[in-house]
Amino acid sequence: MSLSSLLAAFSINIWVYSLIKFLCGFARATIGTSALVLTSELVGNRWRGQISVVGFFCFTIGFLSLPAMAYANRNSSWRNLYMWTSIPAIFYCVIVKFFVRESPRWLLVKGRKEEAAETLKCISSITQSNVNLAVNGIFPSNVDPDLTMNNTDLYCALKILLQKKWSSRRLWTVMASGFGIGLVYYGMPLGLGNLSFNLYLSVTLNALSELPSSLLTFVLIDKFKRRNALLVFTVVSGVFSVLSSIEGKVWSQMEIWFELISFFSACTAFNVYLIYTTELFPTCVRNSALSMARQALVLGGSISPVVVGEGRKNKFVCYGVFGLVICCSGVFGVFLPETRGRPLSDTMEDEESKGRSATLA
Repeated sequence: MSLSSLLAAFSINIWVYSLIKFLCGFARATIGTSALVLTSELVGNRWRGQISVVGFFCFTIGFLSLPAMAYANRNSSWRNLYMWTSIPAIFYCVIVKFFVRESPRWLLVKGRKEEAAETLKCISSITQSNVNLAVNGIFPSNVDPDLTMNNTDLYCALKILLQKKWSSRRLWTVMASGFGIGLVYYGMPLGLGNLSFNLYLSVTLNALSELPSSLLTFVLIDKFKRRNALLVFTVVSGVFSVLSSIEGKVWSQMEIWFELISFFSACTAFNVYLIYTTELFPTCVRNSALSMARQALVLGGSISPVVVGEGRKNKFVCYGVFGLVICCSGVFGVFLPETRGRPLSDTMEDEESKGRSATLA
């Protein structure tokens, strides 16, 4: 991602530029997924939700830094802006190489017990004997042979995820919920031009609203049940999105505030959705499941420009549709199991046993 972004500054024509940007986007797509999964697997249950939100907060800070970089280069070539954004990312790669450890959970599932023990020693203060005891106690004896370290099929985890009825049903439900959240999260900023409000100020206010959203998620993630939080924030987002589409003199003065509440709620639902997804699936398929969930988010985002374009003729087609779709997406969460405070599973069998226990309870 960093190198292709840097090369974009030296593009000789639009075709070379487009190819390099495609490579940059292809490389960038898995970074957020891998980072979220890795951070959630490196900490215990107590801090799992909070540490995931820290990543969202840092993402928002990085996003907000772009206008500052653009303003500093306002009198320079656009190529300079690519230099400003890609060079810090290269330093980030160096930091990851030397300071970030592999997930011990993933290493255990792959049968690499020695590496898992070494990682536990580096990231914790427990003794060698306790490390060995932890590894032997946690290591699953019933790991699916298709998920061993000798497997070369890149889509193995996804195939196993879809072969199980409970996991495939859970995946499709998560993706259906993510489609509506992605439609609003990515589409609502694009539709700001359809509102009768200053475009520059509304874009700034929308960007700033992600900060309190991350803060709220950080504070409340362990106090609310995942399903309830997802349902509440999607419904609130939907209601206020519909309100912002109502025509009238009085309504026009309130529409930007309705839109901000709706976008704030959608951002919070987005955060809860990603954390919830990491907890719904075991380590052996977690990365693949979260990747599919993100695909659903992006699919919703890819349709949003069409909705926004049609909304220029009729405001309800834009914000009204946004509101109805995200309301429906939150309802899908009702069919998912609750995961708050529950330890992460490592294997499909472990997750199945927890599901049966929850059903009996």
